[in-house]
Amino acid sequence: MTTTDSPVRLQVVSAPDQPDVTPALEELYRGFEQELLVPLWTEIGDLMPAHPRSRAVPHLWRWENLLRLAAQAGDIVPVGRGGERRAIALANPALGGRPFATPTLWAAIQYLMPGENAPEHRHTQHAFRFVVEGSGVWTVVGGDAVPMNRGDFLPQAGWNWHAHHNATSEPMAWIDGLDIPLQYVTEAQFFEFGRDEISDAERITPERSRSERLWAHPGLTPVAVAHTTPGSPLLSYKWEYTDRALSDQLLLEKEGYAGTVEPGHAAVRYSNPADGRDVLPTIRAEVHRVARGSETAPVRETGSSVYQVFDGSGTVTVGDHTWSVTRGDLFVVPSWEPFSVRSEAGATDSDSQALDLFRFTDAPVFEALRLNRQETSR
Repeated sequence: MTTTDSPVRLQVVSAPDQPDVTPALEELYRGFEQELLVPLWTEIGDLMPAHPRSRAVPHLWRWENLLRLAAQAGDIVPVGRGGERRAIALANPALGGRPFATPTLWAAIQYLMPGENAPEHRHTQHAFRFVVEGSGVWTVVGGDAVPMNRGDFLPQAGWNWHAHHNATSEPMAWIDGLDIPLQYVTEAQFFEFGRDEISDAERITPERSRSERLWAHPGLTPVAVAHTTPGSPLLSYKWEYTDRALSDQLLLEKEGYAGTVEPGHAAVRYSNPADGRDVLPTIRAEVHRVARGSETAPVRETGSSVYQVFDGSGTVTVGDHTWSVTRGDLFVVPSWEPFSVRSEAGATDSDSQALDLFRFTDAPVFEALRLNRQETSR
């Protein structure tokens, strides 16, 4: 390969901590280019910065705009085979137009019209669904029909067959979260089409799925069923239990007992009932409730997060960006960007009279690699 064909381009520069500019250095760099070599001394500032510098940037998507465009897509775009889901991904403005919310996380709004069925498929990407409003859709995972209602969190580990069906006369939207960007960059992904139609026996509308009947009993593990596959065997985490847990934390705080992250800030993490770990190998999911008038301390951590406002209103600050947010709005917190929130929610805009935030993050990956770090400013 000649130096003119090489993708490596090295510039001789006069700068601190760089070699003296000489003809010999020019010749050395041309040799590096020809052999596809890059010396660390020209790249260390970019490859080994003093702290994380995410390629993503903080950004906010308004739910009303997402819902309007998803409804338009519902009238125009088929949900069947080929397009494979009417999912519309959030594209971080700093990631070159790729459908990635952060370098590791995918977030999308999915929209299903009345009576529609989304055909079956499976993929190695770990996924979940979170419902900010509406009901009437069932997701069918391995033949188990799981109801989707407001506030429900539905995790689904990779390589499970799944389809959706809308049994009502109204459209429904929800958000999908997956580790698509992570598996894309690691070149580890697989995908497979399933049946075009699920069976009549699967197109049912039970109030509770089989997974709930086995695994949704607090502190109780079924003796006869071993769970050895990745991810949680519980396919639906109901909002009523999440809501109660958050409310109890704030009540305990008022009574003078420990239980909240900080004053006025309750939080719960969805966990695998079989082992207590995160619900998915690569994704952590939480719900945070911030009481009216409370403000969280700025926190920054390695890894990225996507938040959706489940209920209420408030002001969020991510790095140098500050936004007023309301129900459904989504925003991104890139790696090592400080994040804080102030609740302005009340009885007129929140069932809990607080600001409720759903969050998902790539924390399990960073913890597994021992790359997790967090700083809180008090």
